[in-house]
Amino acid sequence: MCRDPAKYKNIFQIDGAETWYGYGFVRYLDSIVASGSWKPKNNKIHVVQEQIAYTQVISKSVQQAAKESNGKWEIGAITDIQFPVQDWSPVLRALHDTDAGVLFIDHWVAAELAAFAQQFAADPVKGSLVYLQYGPSQPEFLSLAAGSAEGMIWGTVIGTHADPAGLAFRQTYTKRFGDNMGIVYTGSGYDIVKMLAKIWQSVDPQDFDAVGTAIRKISYEGTCGTYTFDRPEQAPLVHPWQTPDVKAGVSHLLLQVQDGKHRIIAPDVLAEVKIKPAPWF
Repeated sequence: MCRDPAKYKNIFQIDGAETWYGYGFVRYLDSIVASGSWKPKNNKIHVVQEQIAYTQVISKSVQQAAKESNGKWEIGAITDIQFPVQDWSPVLRALHDTDAGVLFIDHWVAAELAAFAQQFAADPVKGSLVYLQYGPSQPEFLSLAAGSAEGMIWGTVIGTHADPAGLAFRQTYTKRFGDNMGIVYTGSGYDIVKMLAKIWQSVDPQDFDAVGTAIRKISYEGTCGTYTFDRPEQAPLVHPWQTPDVKAGVSHLLLQVQDGKHRIIAPDVLAEVKIKPAPWF
């Protein structure tokens, strides 16, 4: 919830809270264990965390989610990294030492995560599920990883769906601009422009108060989900998979690198495919 509505009333953004990269991921772990599609070798999560505020918030959220699981999950170790990461070898040694069932790599730079994927693929921690936070959403990740990220999972709080609207957008975009569209920023940017265009048709664009009121009242079906804002948090996205225990506005897609492409694997109602065993399992 905004603590100073008067100060921030003219800011319009659709990105969800990054805490869901941690909370949402642990929920996903619960779901795939319950479904039988994955059996962890142990309940430990090894967090590799960068030091900026953004990644620290995410690290704290996954630690809190593990704590609230009442022993279902535990933090096996926390390893600090500092941008730029020149060599992942010390991190890989720490990951091998802990041998956690889940490796949570809390970093944001595509090139550095691609370097991690290459080093990890050469010396993997057998049977561990690898989660790369944020960086794979950058379009250059797959080409930089050069096939080494196969089986790794990543998440986003905004992302172009694989439903008819999302697929039509992907097809149109790639036909015009090429295959390297990225799954996140293109669709969300498109949705923002479309929403504003719709609002500006009904109110004077220079009347910021009227625009703000119209934004809060809008319900828009976009490539990344349904956007609604008229509630205290004014959180943007609502996905059709939400359940009553999930606060309105929570948005979190899980993707896996499969056959050299990003595939949505969760939530079930939006999934293109199911989780696939990684080569090192």
